[in-house]
Amino acid sequence: MDSVPPPASSPLRIVLISPRGPLYRHRTGIWKKSMRYMPLTLTTLAALVPPEINHTIALVDEGIHEIDLNIEADVIGISAITGTAPRAYELADHFRKRGIPVVLGGVHPTLVPDEAARHADAVVVGYAEQSWPQLLRDLVAGRMQPRYTQGRDLNLANIPFPRRDLLPKQHYTTRHTFEATRGCIHQCEFCVVPTAWGRPLQRPVADVVADIRQLGSRRLIFLDLNLIANVEYAKELFTALIPLKVTWGGLATVLIASDDELLDLAARSGCRGLLIGLESVTADSLAETRKGFNKHSDYLRVVQKLHERKIALMGCFVFGFDHDDQQSFARTVELVQEAKIDLPRYAIQTPFPGTPLYQRLQREGRILTDDWGLYDGQHVVFQPARMSPGELLRGTEWAWKQTYRYRSIAHRLAATPQLAVALATNLGYRFYAHNLHRFYTCDWMVGLPDGRLQPG
Repeated sequence: MDSVPPPASSPLRIVLISPRGPLYRHRTGIWKKSMRYMPLTLTTLAALVPPEINHTIALVDEGIHEIDLNIEADVIGISAITGTAPRAYELADHFRKRGIPVVLGGVHPTLVPDEAARHADAVVVGYAEQSWPQLLRDLVAGRMQPRYTQGRDLNLANIPFPRRDLLPKQHYTTRHTFEATRGCIHQCEFCVVPTAWGRPLQRPVADVVADIRQLGSRRLIFLDLNLIANVEYAKELFTALIPLKVTWGGLATVLIASDDELLDLAARSGCRGLLIGLESVTADSLAETRKGFNKHSDYLRVVQKLHERKIALMGCFVFGFDHDDQQSFARTVELVQEAKIDLPRYAIQTPFPGTPLYQRLQREGRILTDDWGLYDGQHVVFQPARMSPGELLRGTEWAWKQTYRYRSIAHRLAATPQLAVALATNLGYRFYAHNLHRFYTCDWMVGLPDGRLQPG
């Protein structure tokens, strides 16, 4: 489709969409409200519209409300992760049939741009700070290109603040979400970050602080994939946060517990919760995924050091590594209980397209399906090495339910430094653990007599 600019006297009508995935098919849970935080992608794209372009803009997060399929627009941008790609393509095809140009971007189109191009008039590959404004200028001029790729000179300084006002804050647990860094220095086999996003980047600390101040934030979440990837930057950021008297949560690695100065600064800056990918209790599995700096024997020490500084831990584990067997589930649950991890979380290993893991499993003939809607961390989409797909699925469900028994919750939370928040989130996860059938389905697989599963 050729890009046709709107009449010069009319504003460019822009609609930005975050398509729904299976987890948000049911938008309420124990608290009758989505436990989502406000995403930054759409609000950042909205802020990047060139000021000289006369425009109107609407943001639609399908995780909280439906998209009007008859909406009027001059261009529609859709940001997709792998799990939402089928819905993104469905929407893109619908709007293109209506004659509306569609732009696809996000991590999935970045990983498989040729596939995404079959459903779009333009594909944005990589981060969009440079390419999205240029795309809009080209659209207005009637010369939009089929692909825009992030330049090597991308810099995160002086980026406009996200347009958080364009999303309904009442539908999110928190709207005070921020980003200080992007990328990660590690090369974990299963992770999309090294493949999709390239080198790590940092926003100037002064820009981050200014964003927090202008929003008047007191409780906030950093969405960075690894906030401590650059230790010196992290120390500068934490030091700058201390005078703001905020409380915050974010993502890090176990390496934070190896640097007392860094950990103390995090605590003094208001850190009250960290999500850390512990991944496995098996040393061979940690080595397999190129995360050998995680040592399961140190997990108890990590939790203790965090708790001493009143920092709660969401510890994330993955099942399905080649060294995992049916005993892995019980060993993991036992470690979770012994370490008194405040909020444990389990996922099934997922070989996202373009990652070294996907490429290896594809070479070995172990990919069971390329239905991207199943690539959500709770479906088995590959043949495990030491168990059947059904055993991996059932073992993961067992771990969820075992961990979130009332007795297990009480045992773990006896040590938590953040009881009110930890209790609320544990009860929410208990609801989730006992309602996996509502959030995820396995209709694509049928059971075979030997207990294995195959595409149905």
